[in-house]
Amino acid sequence: LGLMEVLPDDCVQVGKKELMYAGTVGLIIYLGGVIFINRKSTTSAKMVMAEVAKTMATDNVKVWVYPEGTRNCTGDLLPFKKGAFHLAVQAQVPVIPVVYSSFTTFYNPKKNLFTSGKIKVEILPPIETKGLTSDDVSDLTDRCFRTMRETLFRLSGRPS
Repeated sequence: LGLMEVLPDDCVQVGKKELMYAGTVGLIIYLGGVIFINRKSTTSAKMVMAEVAKTMATDNVKVWVYPEGTRNCTGDLLPFKKGAFHLAVQAQVPVIPVVYSSFTTFYNPKKNLFTSGKIKVEILPPIETKGLTSDDVSDLTDRCFRTMRETLFRLSGRPS
């Protein structure tokens, strides 16, 4: 929710459709313009992402995607889903990785409770996609994953 306040007006987030039904939070993010993806239907998700790619190109919209696809309390990254990278290649726009340090030291998943703590954020250099095709998506995904994972460990004070 905090990102909705700090992201530029021409930037939208992508979230799983189930979040739309998360009570007040769901209503707020729906009204905030989040693009919802039905992760259970690959066909539907691909159609939505194709429309998003067109909008990115025609209206110069930026899209904020969480490539892990779900919250992770392990202090490591989950494997990335490829949708965000297909989108970047389709729209021929750079991927700008943003990495947050781990919050495992001040989050209790059993109680679903955050205590006081600090998050470090690092914006990495853009990774170009101009000239890439769908055949390059796996390599692009792997390259982003490795770079972001190394940064996560460094920000979190953890050996890689």
